[in-house]
Amino acid sequence: MSKLNRSTHPAPTFPEKILQFGTGVLLRGLPDYLVQQANAKGHFNGSIVVVKSTDGDTNEFSDQDSLYTVAVQGVQQGKNVSETTVVSAISRVLAAQTQWNEILVLARNPKLQIIISNTTEVGLNYTEESIFQHPPQSFPAKLTAFLYERFRSVGGSKAKGLVVIPTELVTDNGLKLREAVEKLAQFNELGKLFTKWLKFHVRFCNSLVDRIVTRPADETKQALEKELGYEDDLLTVTEPYHLWAIEGDDRVRQTLEFAGPGTPQIIIDEDINFYKERKLRVLNGTHTLTMPLGYLLGLETVADEMQHPTMSKFVESLMLNEIVPTVPDYGIPGMDKADIVQFAHDVLDRFRNPYLDHLLLNISLQETAKMQARNVDTILRYYEQFNSVPKLISLGFAAYLLFMKAIRQEGGQFFGELSVGDGIVTYPIRDERAGYFYGDWQTVKEDDYMSVLAFVKSVLSDKSLWLTDLTALPGFMDSVAENLDALLKSGAENVLSKAIA
Repeated sequence: MSKLNRSTHPAPTFPEKILQFGTGVLLRGLPDYLVQQANAKGHFNGSIVVVKSTDGDTNEFSDQDSLYTVAVQGVQQGKNVSETTVVSAISRVLAAQTQWNEILVLARNPKLQIIISNTTEVGLNYTEESIFQHPPQSFPAKLTAFLYERFRSVGGSKAKGLVVIPTELVTDNGLKLREAVEKLAQFNELGKLFTKWLKFHVRFCNSLVDRIVTRPADETKQALEKELGYEDDLLTVTEPYHLWAIEGDDRVRQTLEFAGPGTPQIIIDEDINFYKERKLRVLNGTHTLTMPLGYLLGLETVADEMQHPTMSKFVESLMLNEIVPTVPDYGIPGMDKADIVQFAHDVLDRFRNPYLDHLLLNISLQETAKMQARNVDTILRYYEQFNSVPKLISLGFAAYLLFMKAIRQEGGQFFGELSVGDGIVTYPIRDERAGYFYGDWQTVKEDDYMSVLAFVKSVLSDKSLWLTDLTALPGFMDSVAENLDALLKSGAENVLSKAIA
């Protein structure tokens, strides 16, 4: 079987209009995919130069002439979707470690309009360093060096400014990246003229990306390649749903020619908080509140949760009845309660997708910080609206506390244990607060409800965790303690069955 390349799959070439920092599957499955769709319709006619910032070669791209396949598989509005697209939008991939000069040369390209990034959550952090290294170490320093070279080559021209769109999963990612670049400009003494050009002619946009994209498991990859008739080492699997919300004005709209009336999945608006809040509460918040209970049941993936007869009901009821009513709406079509409800049903379809191996243990990473960011405001809003305990959220919170019960520590890593069938499963607790809970759980006697209650009170009242005192909410502490006590004595299956009866 031959490998995918431009000889076997001829594709048009377009001017290089986008520079992209990052080679990961999310970028390949969302922004690059959307540019490909626009090119196919004649709406953009531009290509992407990709920068690989991490160590390692770019052979997996060059061996395939930068072509790759996106396989869209899943359920959308109750219907099965299965389609493939060969993406040819990437013109070339450059390695920052060995081809930095070539990357800087690209800054002089008059057709370049857009910069996209997806490094890591910490990749936007400011690091004090020289931008004149070859290459600079941090992503913000690399970007600052590139922008400075652009400024020098265009003489501060307004017409040659750029639109920068970070897609890292960080609140106000555009503002954070701008701040880091401005600090680096000051540290490197790049001058007032550059700072002025940066301020007025480089537009940093906050953005939100929403699509689950994965590398296929070996068995899935082999089956897809057999169906396609060629090998593809960059084969990318994703779900039908996708959204890219970008905070921008008319200038941004004019520059992003690949976004238009034919691409409702790309939203350009001066305020994208509605979309951020909707995703954070409904999708991410549900994940964080349901993952521990699903894992305590012995399940491994989100799809497993949705195939479990009682767990699936718990997920749906918690999302639709306790989270959705609390999400703020703008009261206008497309940003109203009906839109939030529809989004929730779309999310449930996405959770049911059997083609994506979305591991619960991956969702558990930094569970405590996620619980605070995603669900504390939801709990507070629920009390404001209903003045009562959100019973399913309470159970999800209790399951989280039990999931955080570490039974041993090895080399700074904490581990929990779970009884599954006739065996014991040991799992890592990858949470910066794992040590905190390891100590607090030592005070709990599982057959003594008062010690359970004292433990719950200690945790819920800790403002360093939640930025508020959750014991002040009438009945919440008692409900969480009762659920935790029941989980310890009766097990997750029995407690869950009673909760949704």
